[in-house]
Amino acid sequence: MEVRINKLLSSLGVCSRREADRLTESGRVTADGKSVDTGERVAEDAVICIDGKPVKREEERVLIAYNKPKGVVCTTTDRYGERDIVSAVGFDKRIYPVGRLDKDSTGLIFLTNIGELAAQLTKASGLHEKEYVVGINKNVTEEFLGKMRAGVYIKELDKKTAPCRVDYFYPDKYDKMSRDKDKGTKFFRIILTQGLNRQIRRMSEACGARVTSLKRIRIMNVELGDLPEGKYRVIEGEEYRELAERLGIA
Repeated sequence: MEVRINKLLSSLGVCSRREADRLTESGRVTADGKSVDTGERVAEDAVICIDGKPVKREEERVLIAYNKPKGVVCTTTDRYGERDIVSAVGFDKRIYPVGRLDKDSTGLIFLTNIGELAAQLTKASGLHEKEYVVGINKNVTEEFLGKMRAGVYIKELDKKTAPCRVDYFYPDKYDKMSRDKDKGTKFFRIILTQGLNRQIRRMSEACGARVTSLKRIRIMNVELGDLPEGKYRVIEGEEYRELAERLGIA
């Protein structure tokens, strides 16, 4: 049986399908000794090599939650001289990031070797909730929140974002329980089901504000919680079962 090379590399736990396309585009992948083009179908039992090194199937399936620090890039290699996420995590099995957080953003990101799970999480049609805490360079106002909630036209992408949930957020120094809006805050909480490129930053700019900090705190039922920056934890047990059930892969 034959399968697309990007799907095969993902199922083998090597990388995401998008990253697999980059590998084939750069001529780094072979199947049974022959170079493989992007989108090409190969035999499931073919000997796959990347940069001449055979790829072996990772037997243990794993999903981890990582609190990404600022400055780490969501790639599987450091070929541009930047600190890549796989090296930063330092996990003892081959894993790859699911989705992205840009270099200046922090917070929750998944890494896995479960191709089916990664594919379902990154489907644009999945409408999976992702929650963020965002800082901007001015006080948050009702007008700003209203514009963000209704959806914002992003000129660079020629798209209007979908309506979303947005509200004030008060860091610890503002007494979060009181929600005293007279004190003002430069932070807001936003829940998205889209994944447009640099979406929150572009939405904020379209509403007259510049993002100064951006932290993802939840993906579906998995919360960042008190996981320290630069650390990871394995997602397992009931938390994993609920996530898998929501994704339809239970």
